[in-house]
Amino acid sequence: MSSSDRSQAVDVQESKTYEVRTYGCQMNVHDSERLSGLLEDAGYVRAPKDADGDADVVVFNTCAVRENADNRLYGNLGRLAPMKTKRPGMQIAVGGCLAQKDRDTIVKRAPWVDVVFGTHNIGKLPVLLERARVQEEAQVEIAESLEAFPSTLPTRRESAYAAWVSISVGCNNTCTFCIVPALRGKEKDRRTGDILAEIEALVGEGVSEITLLGQNVNAYGSDIGDREAFSKLLRACGGIEGLERVRFTSPHPRDFTDDVIAAMAETPNVMPQLHMPMQSGSDTVLKAMRRSYRQERYLGIIEKVRAGIPHAAITTDIIVGFPGETEEDFEQTLHAVREARFAQAFTFQYSKRPGTPAATMEGQIPKKVVQERYERLVALQEEISWDENKKQVGRTLELMVAEGEGRKDGATHRLSGRAPDNRLVHFTKPDEDVRPGDVVTVGITYAAPHHLLAEGAVLNVRRTRAGDAWEKRNAAAAAKPAGVMLGLPKIGAPEPLPVAASSGCGCD
Repeated sequence: MSSSDRSQAVDVQESKTYEVRTYGCQMNVHDSERLSGLLEDAGYVRAPKDADGDADVVVFNTCAVRENADNRLYGNLGRLAPMKTKRPGMQIAVGGCLAQKDRDTIVKRAPWVDVVFGTHNIGKLPVLLERARVQEEAQVEIAESLEAFPSTLPTRRESAYAAWVSISVGCNNTCTFCIVPALRGKEKDRRTGDILAEIEALVGEGVSEITLLGQNVNAYGSDIGDREAFSKLLRACGGIEGLERVRFTSPHPRDFTDDVIAAMAETPNVMPQLHMPMQSGSDTVLKAMRRSYRQERYLGIIEKVRAGIPHAAITTDIIVGFPGETEEDFEQTLHAVREARFAQAFTFQYSKRPGTPAATMEGQIPKKVVQERYERLVALQEEISWDENKKQVGRTLELMVAEGEGRKDGATHRLSGRAPDNRLVHFTKPDEDVRPGDVVTVGITYAAPHHLLAEGAVLNVRRTRAGDAWEKRNAAAAAKPAGVMLGLPKIGAPEPLPVAASSGCGCD
């Protein structure tokens, strides 16, 4: 936000609270961290997790890639309408991809909304809220292009030890099922020096794991015509002292070059994990999707990655029932899944994305057929995931202790962590104190399709600066007097990193 914009945003009272609700991809998750940072910078205090709309400001950060995205939004807005009537001064804001797409429609259908803003001007939220309050009318402001790279905005990160770092925004692809390029614009790359400076600052604060984030992350460098810019960035991350783990999401097979594989293999802190959307195993369907690779090319990348990084865990996105998909096409997808042997696959039944070419294509598949194919694919992938996880039994792994990833940890007296390849591992709680961000060494004793168990004693505990940062952050939150603005808020569960952070929209 510029100094002139800041001058428009007046101080808010200590009692002002906010809630941000996020839908959609990892880009939206990171944008919501910025929205929270902006609001706290303006003096708002985060509402309790169970507030359920009982806040002074409720922000919806929306997604537009599903057919029923608008129904979901308006249903939630409708539930807040009576709450707003009973709570004078309450404000509701809608941002993100659906706001970028629907613009004035939102206020027409939900006139109790105070602010509508787009994907390119999230930094204006505090100003627009204040303007709506003073003028007592809805503010709709949708920028057509990026005003400033969003990483310049204040950010309230959800984790003390792991962080997203955006390296680009937008996308130059034209996949027929995806509306993201129309809403987020053409790819715009960030300067390498700015990226590394942000990472170094995060490491200085105690962060030990970062995920490089982009709509098409490995196309980084297209702005400046350097096809090896992404691999150079990975290698540069390897030189940052204190940075233990580097991940990235999501790459596109078209831009996955041999120099990236070499950088992954040769840079010790780049983790042996790859999430690369396949979408379909059928060359016919891939062509209809306007994907620029075919099955042979995709499987060839997988083969090269495994040759260079033998223990790499590879995950993917797959869409079932794309318009025109025949049984033969679907069998090609099953064949590709058997060949690739993914550690995990995020599988989606095709649904129309409003505004995309695929939504009006002939050959829309009946729901019953899509469901049957989907179930067959899930069953096959479950079997493969379990078989691949069984190969981990007997291995000794270093885990970064996580927060909030083991729902039964309290009952089972376990803790949870992520292996270097991002597999989730539940392990026996040791006698000594272990904090999220610390590193433990364990022996894997059991495998399930979606997690591993280390049931023996922890072999080693390494207390880390990341664990110190988590402890300091929680201590500050616990000591914060009620009603004080801009204190360090209570940390929530960190957003799952690449494997669990698939876009969910198949747009990568």
